[in-house]
Amino acid sequence: MILGISASGRPVGITDEVVKAVLLESGLEWEYISLAGKKINGCIGCTRCASDNRCKQKDDWNEIGDKMLEAEAIIFGAPNYYGTINALGHACLERTYSFRHQGKFCLEGKFGIAIGVDDQDKTSVVPYIKRMMVHNKMKILADFATDGYSQCYTCGFGHKCAVGSVYKKHGFLDEIKDEHLPPRFQEQEKNRCQAVEIGKQLKKKLG
Repeated sequence: MILGISASGRPVGITDEVVKAVLLESGLEWEYISLAGKKINGCIGCTRCASDNRCKQKDDWNEIGDKMLEAEAIIFGAPNYYGTINALGHACLERTYSFRHQGKFCLEGKFGIAIGVDDQDKTSVVPYIKRMMVHNKMKILADFATDGYSQCYTCGFGHKCAVGSVYKKHGFLDEIKDEHLPPRFQEQEKNRCQAVEIGKQLKKKLG
């Protein structure tokens, strides 16, 4: 089974689109998890996981962690917030600390795919996801980044806000029209082709 995780706080957006695209193109059995709306605490350093490699905090991460252990490959996508991975994505990956004690690495050998959204130069989100996968001794199969879709286009004030993404690209607008909108994932031909190719790589490795 391949596990796809979208770390975006928005249940419908480019992060979930690109993760699902890779899953679908693999042609393999898969499960998808969106972190939107989930309660995921950061690691509190209690070290109670040291005895059995299982986190003792009780929140929505426990089920996600179980799915990670079941999966042969993990596709992890997250958006760029303030030049780094978003808080939900960070907390989710941080909790995998519970999987690596007493010389045992529970995710060791699983294939990993790191996806950054609005991380075009792969300088912030992608490196972080890859670093966490390496710490867990996973095998990184691929990584790539896609264009994002800033909240400024849908917040209701983007057309007249001088500090937002809309202004940076278009200046002040009377209204945001279709021609001003950034491309959805399916409109990003190069990135869409990358997702297709990575899905095929997964099928070749695990099919």
